[in-house]
Amino acid sequence: MNRYGLIGEKLGHSYSKIIHEQLADYTYDLIPLSKEEFAPFMEKHEFASINVTIPYKQDVIPYLDEISEAAQAIGAVNCIVNRNGRLCGHNTDYAGFLYTLRNNNIKITGKKVLVLGNGGAAKAIVAALNSLDPKELITVKYKEEPGVITYEQAARMHADASVIVNTSPVGMYPNVDASPMDIAPYEALTAVVDLIYNPTTTKLLAQAKDRGITAVNGLEMLVAQAKYAVELFLNTEIPDKRIEDVTLLLSRRT
Repeated sequence: MNRYGLIGEKLGHSYSKIIHEQLADYTYDLIPLSKEEFAPFMEKHEFASINVTIPYKQDVIPYLDEISEAAQAIGAVNCIVNRNGRLCGHNTDYAGFLYTLRNNNIKITGKKVLVLGNGGAAKAIVAALNSLDPKELITVKYKEEPGVITYEQAARMHADASVIVNTSPVGMYPNVDASPMDIAPYEALTAVVDLIYNPTTTKLLAQAKDRGITAVNGLEMLVAQAKYAVELFLNTEIPDKRIEDVTLLLSRRT
């Protein structure tokens, strides 16, 4: 079964089909699955390779025969390769985010970093950031929870942060006037990364750009993680230059 595609609950706004069909010579399907449809789909596993998005990145794990070290450490899978009936799970969000940091010359080692949000998207980001040995990594959320501080506490206690990464959906289309935080108190900021890519410049990134701070959206990471997925799907290598080409193509479209 040579079926490639993306499974998730709501896929109406996904760019994955465009990206994969730019990077590889196969048809890539968007496969929306309800909670009821999910289990039968995974049990049949009638696909060559698939990507996985919200809300199934953890739900797929019990169906796998193998899981990569990175995916196991993160506790989430976004990429499954069917090798002769054995399902192998990977997480390419991790490598995709590291590529974005490298490509934009964003230094993490020895820096204080704030991660906004602690949902599914944050898992790979936190693992990737920790691999770069930050001085301190603090998770910020709108409400207090164990291991998390509030935005008010962050502004009061960590205004010396160097890098802010938004993994929350605040500011995503259609709520483009929303921002997870005001970065005015953060005078030591060198970079802001927002995983949102629609709009291409969120209110958070616009505020960073106004101050001349490196401001990067999530489009490049989206393309990079897809490139690493295609490499796993087809057991091939694709030059990183293709990430830039496809990111440019998409940013022109949006």
